[in-house]
Amino acid sequence: MDNTSSRHVMRGIGIAALASTMWGISGTVLQLISQNLAIPATWMLSVRTLVTGVILLVISAFMYGKRIFNVFQTRATTISVVTYAIFGLMANLLTFYYAIQRGNASAATILQYLSPLFIVLGGVVFLHRRPFRSDIIAFIIALVGVVLSITRGNITKLAIPFDSLLWGIGSGITAAFYVVLPQKAAEKNPPIVVLGWGTMIAGILFNLYRPFWVNPPQISTTLVASVSTVVLFGTILPFGLLMEATKYAPSDVVSIMDALQPIVTSILSVIFFHLILNWVEILGIILVILAIYILQEGRRRKLKGI
Repeated sequence: MDNTSSRHVMRGIGIAALASTMWGISGTVLQLISQNLAIPATWMLSVRTLVTGVILLVISAFMYGKRIFNVFQTRATTISVVTYAIFGLMANLLTFYYAIQRGNASAATILQYLSPLFIVLGGVVFLHRRPFRSDIIAFIIALVGVVLSITRGNITKLAIPFDSLLWGIGSGITAAFYVVLPQKAAEKNPPIVVLGWGTMIAGILFNLYRPFWVNPPQISTTLVASVSTVVLFGTILPFGLLMEATKYAPSDVVSIMDALQPIVTSILSVIFFHLILNWVEILGIILVILAIYILQEGRRRKLKGI
């Protein structure tokens, strides 16, 4: 690899790292909103998805014009977007919010980070795909890591409430749906358009259940700043940065930077929420990150025939 190519790859890695860091910041701010500000999940999600959907579709319209409606040209792509909005976006945002509200952002992010593992498990259980050896190794390492993270080494006692654990597992499963369900729509449509429509549909449905203008919480500078941070740092900016990163570095290299998200969230939780992590929990987080890396690297090698 020449110096120019090397610099391009490093630039891509740096941009992807910034995107992952933003997601980590967003998770920490969500803990502030859900616990310290005691904002109802349904109101928060109604505001977040609707505002994000509008912004993304406006950006998409400037970029692609009327082509943003192409996603609804066929039945298959329409079903893909709608199921993505309901079972991917809505379900994931809701489970992740409750996982943080009942527990903490660090544990919730680690459990959501397991989504690639749930994708592989889904293929094994429902599609009867034979797992690779690296899949089995990754599953065992991830299981040990999660157990260490949520028990702090004492397997007779959970470090987080049991309902937070269940919401966190649900967040990991729905994050897998988030990846799988929009693939049909994304085959012939730009990713930002698919994300924009998915978020808009989710926003409309959330507001049908809980309109954001009905009995809103007390508006404060902290609330406005927090919600704005989640909208920008939780979706719009990192997604745009990831698309930019793939221009400079291969997608498999970019995906490795996802590991920064749980690390950043854990560090920020220690700083701002005085979360105490012992060495067992830190080891558990490292093992989970290692497991997902082994899973992705093993599949990349198999696909390339290495």
